[in-house]
Amino acid sequence: MTEKRKTERRKQEPSAKAGNVTKGAEEKSPAEQQSNPTQHIIHEDLNCFFDLRTKKGQILFFVITIFAATLTQCLPKDTLATILQLREPGGKSAEPTQCQERLIERIVRQEVEPRPKYRIYGRNPSGGHLVHVHAVLERLGLTQVGNDSGVNDWDLLWAHDYPFGKLNLNHLKPHQLVNHFPGSGYITNKVDLSTTKIKYIPRAFKLPSEAEQLRKFAIENPNQRFVQKNNQHRHIQIKTLEEIDFGNNETFAQEFIDDPLLVDGYKFDIGVYTVITSIDPLRVYIYKGDILFRYCPVEYYPFDHKNLDKYIVGDDYLPTWEVPMLKPFYTKLGFGMKDSFDAYMRSTGRDPTIIWDQVEDAIRLAILSKESLLAAMLPRYASKRNFFEMMRFDLVVDKNLRVYLMEANMSPNLSSAHFKPNRLLYEQVIYNFLRLVGVGSDLRRDSFRRRSPETEAMISALKNVVVDAKVCSEAPCTESCAPVDCSLCVACLENSDLRELHAAYREHLNRGDMKRIFPVPKAQRRQDEYEELMASSKMSAKNRWMSRWFDEKCQLDVSYCY
Repeated sequence: MTEKRKTERRKQEPSAKAGNVTKGAEEKSPAEQQSNPTQHIIHEDLNCFFDLRTKKGQILFFVITIFAATLTQCLPKDTLATILQLREPGGKSAEPTQCQERLIERIVRQEVEPRPKYRIYGRNPSGGHLVHVHAVLERLGLTQVGNDSGVNDWDLLWAHDYPFGKLNLNHLKPHQLVNHFPGSGYITNKVDLSTTKIKYIPRAFKLPSEAEQLRKFAIENPNQRFVQKNNQHRHIQIKTLEEIDFGNNETFAQEFIDDPLLVDGYKFDIGVYTVITSIDPLRVYIYKGDILFRYCPVEYYPFDHKNLDKYIVGDDYLPTWEVPMLKPFYTKLGFGMKDSFDAYMRSTGRDPTIIWDQVEDAIRLAILSKESLLAAMLPRYASKRNFFEMMRFDLVVDKNLRVYLMEANMSPNLSSAHFKPNRLLYEQVIYNFLRLVGVGSDLRRDSFRRRSPETEAMISALKNVVVDAKVCSEAPCTESCAPVDCSLCVACLENSDLRELHAAYREHLNRGDMKRIFPVPKAQRRQDEYEELMASSKMSAKNRWMSRWFDEKCQLDVSYCY
């Protein structure tokens, strides 16, 4: 019996010891808990530190998130897959788990895709005057690079100031674009343009070199009043012949248009946004979506030459929406500035197309008169395809609906800081002309560099630019390229010719609210004026060639006729 009890006691001892151990691990007396307070405090601090409800927890979460995103961007290619065991160090891929796939998807979504780059050049490049330029370029998928970047680091250079001579732009890469042509100052210089002899520019005299001609003109036209102007377009005022400063060699004296067309008693000028996409052959477009109308803030009559607000349009001009007769069209019916003006003109029994036909002709002749000067500068540069130009021509109209061209602005104001409603006009102008020149694209790309042959052919192929099948399939064009009629046949086209035709074709596809005014659309020609233009010395051989191509395309597609 005694032996039996000893044996049972020995069997129960391990269970009791195990129970005591478990009890010791699960339960501690208050004295035992107080004997190690440090461990308890550390545990509480850690819980607090990682708690997003606390400031410490929020800071830690933010730091870790930024660190993880930065690390992801900096990791070499395929490193992430290796870390997550999607790829072994030797390169062998492993099947990702569902959790790993979700993690990869989140990280990839944070990666920044390469985008075409643009650079701003000019005084105060970060100023508010370019806010709409930045906005449109960003929406078109471009990203800005700093002005300290090298010449090879950008796709588009937006120069608010004339960049040639200050930046080395002579050896640009084929894909790089600049928003000015070398020599564009021949058009935008106010003295040079105003003294150009075309029918739409009021007679002007460069001082002091043409002082004697001015005096003679004044004698022949005793009732004529003059304004003295300079390139800064400041301090303009009507002057008598005796008041003109003949010794100022940066100025000119010009006829004053003293019978302007008035709207509600206010004199106005009109600003037409114009784009040159090519020189020799010349291609010119205007923005037809709207026109900038600026009205003098004071009614013209009774006239007082000392009150400049009656006849000079300044920065504080009267906008369309504050002109009583135009306000209903603009604010209530939703029309733009041009359409509001056109509606007003028709309501008074006058045809506004008389004005717009002259506007297009004036701009066309002004640019044609200077084209040869720009063309002479282009051989200094690697390619003339690197450049385009957007400027604004300002014109006035007299009471007989005759149009006068006053000036051209190389970098026109595109800021709506003064007049908030102008934001839409400026952004639509910028968007449409950037689309026209190929900066805006429907295709995904990381640069303006030439894409694969398949992609380029998808946009425009040889079949899209060849014309005049009958002429090109018969003699003499099958035997020689000498006849002018054969110059558009594919066998007679050089690579540079094909590039011009592809560019013209793509501009036609992307023109949006841009209207081609040169070469003159076939359906809008006045035959007598067109024949005079074609016979003039202003029409180079390349311009005639380009005009013929558009005429032939008009035979195939009516959209080319307008």
